Amino acid sequence: MELTGWMWAVGGVGAFIVGLSKTGIPGLGILCVALFAVVYPTFNSVGIILPLLIVGDFLAVGLYRRHAAWAHLWRLFPWTASGVVAGWAAIHRMPREWVGPLIGGILLALIAVHVVRERRAETKGPVEGDDGPPAEVGHGPLFTPAMGILAGFTTMTANAAGPIMILYLLAMRLPKMEFVGTTAWFFMLLNLFKVPFSVDAGMIDADSFSVTLHLAAFVGLGSVAGRALLPRIDQAWFERIALWLTPMAAIYLFFKK
Repeated sequence: MELTGWMWAVGGVGAFIVGLSKTGIPGLGILCVALFAVVYPTFNSVGIILPLLIVGDFLAVGLYRRHAAWAHLWRLFPWTASGVVAGWAAIHRMPREWVGPLIGGILLALIAVHVVRERRAETKGPVEGDDGPPAEVGHGPLFTPAMGILAGFTTMTANAAGPIMILYLLAMRLPKMEFVGTTAWFFMLLNLFKVPFSVDAGMIDADSFSVTLHLAAFVGLGSVAGRALLPRIDQAWFERIALWLTPMAAIYLFFKK
């Protein structure tokens, strides 16, 4: 894979954003997906990003390992694993130009549902004697399986599970530290689980891994910046940033070819 100077520069920026999203602002990771898809051939870009994401996952787990909400993680992960297998099968059968619009449409629908539920919760107000919102207010028994399968499918086909995970954890009403810690553990396990499927699909090869090695240091720099930024972000603004980056991701994926 022949890369020019500007392609390396954009790759460095994208890798920095990976680190920043893992330890500071969830949702920024989709911008990295967009940058790499513009600069590198789409199929190669997915294979380059995955090892960079894993580097960021390990750094994030090292910083936030004590803040995970394990009950949410273990309830979601088996469904996500099944979604990865479905995505791997789809890669071999589905025309690649269908994947982006499909995922983008799903995300836009999920965002609409989330906003409607939040408005209803605000209208009803808090329950007397309740110290905080319950973990899964207004969500039926199919919510977690559906979100898990969607997350697995989208991460396998486009490294785009971040927005779905954001919607899921926002629905769980987690504080920002638990939000980031749970996300860190979840994606470390998930991305490691994806590696053999990605190798089998031809997404990761010697060329893509060589590019990853050259960009990995920028992930570390982004992680340091994100760790310094997170304590300074107000909880309400944290949730707003995470939520509004999600429709941006959905629109990008919807129109991505």
